[in-house]
Amino acid sequence: MHWLFWALLSAIFAAATALLAKLGVAHVDSNLATAVRTSVVVLFAWAIASFTGANRGLAQLDRRSWLFLVASGLATGLSWICYFRALSLGPASRVAPIDKLSVVFVILLASPILGETVTPAKLVGGSLIVIGAVILAL
Repeated sequence: MHWLFWALLSAIFAAATALLAKLGVAHVDSNLATAVRTSVVVLFAWAIASFTGANRGLAQLDRRSWLFLVASGLATGLSWICYFRALSLGPASRVAPIDKLSVVFVILLASPILGETVTPAKLVGGSLIVIGAVILAL
C-alpha cells in the first residue's frame, strides 16, 4: 500500500506541524506566523519540484488545472490562517482534533464532487471521527 505509507508520514508531519506551530505562535500574531510558515512551505515546495524536475511540467498545466490548483491554494491559505488563529487561542490537543474534522467533510463532499461512493464503512468511520473530535475538544 504505497499510498498508506505516504498518508502515515503526512499524519506524523501534521502532528509535528501542530506542536511546532503552537510553540511558534506563542508570542507572535497568528497572521504573521501563518505568513512565515507559508513562505517556508513555498520555498520548500519549489525546491522539491526543481530538484525532481517536476517544475518542467509547469508549461503543460491547462486552464482547468490552474483554476483548481489556485482555488486549492486559496482554501489552504484560509485553512492555515484559521488554524493558526485557533492555535493561538486554544490548546493544540483540542484544536487539532477539530481541524481533523476535515476528513468528515471530505467523506461527505467526495460523493457529489468527485463521484466517490459513500459506503457504510465510511459513514461509520466518519461518525467515529466526529465523536472522537467532540470528546477530545470538550
